[in-house]
Amino acid sequence: MSNNKGNIDEIADYGQIKISDEVVGIIASLAATEVKGVAGMSGGIAGGLSEILGRKNFSKGVKVEVENKEAIVSLYIIVEYGAKIPEVAWNIQESVKSAIETMTGLNVVEVNINIQGVNIEKEQKEE
Repeated sequence: MSNNKGNIDEIADYGQIKISDEVVGIIASLAATEVKGVAGMSGGIAGGLSEILGRKNFSKGVKVEVENKEAIVSLYIIVEYGAKIPEVAWNIQESVKSAIETMTGLNVVEVNINIQGVNIEKEQKEE
């Protein structure tokens, strides 16, 4: 069994299995955005440009480091106005850790949550 930084490589009975960091990031992003109170991921300028051009970037707002079958995930989140931020952050950590470990077999050692903003659009529309 070998492991290159940036990919999960395993020698299986029928050949190699490779899971890229980007795939781990997509899993993390999808798991995080399913949590109640999460408005979305903060992707910065590059993420905004890809959405304007019509491309969905499912790994925006996610940084993944994988080494020796252990993962550290950092997420950059926008929460809904009125959400209890510590509770939302804890739920994200649980959801992301569970999804990555279940789907990839990696041991997730850290899920760091960075709250980058608050979405107030729904509140403004109701007024």
